[in-house]
Amino acid sequence: MYIIFLRFSENKARAGALMAAHNAWIERGFSEGVFQLVGSLEPRSGGAILARGEPREALEARIHADPFVAEGVVSAEIHEIAPARANALLQPLLS
Repeated sequence: MYIIFLRFSENKARAGALMAAHNAWIERGFSEGVFQLVGSLEPRSGGAILARGEPREALEARIHADPFVAEGVVSAEIHEIAPARANALLQPLLS
């Protein structure tokens, strides 16, 4: 499982022009079963993604395909976690 932090760069002003393509990229991640949760980093410093189900190399390629990453609007940090325990609502993420 991975947590990806997408932190705005000095090109943050370009986000509006790329938002539709970025949202389509997020939707693909969900429809392909890789993205489990996506949200904003507050206060408005970027975003975060909880992902699972594909090898790191494939995930890195997926992240680099994000229009925000490709155009330098955000920088991406990928952190791998090995979940050991979860509350009952999150148990399916452990399988």
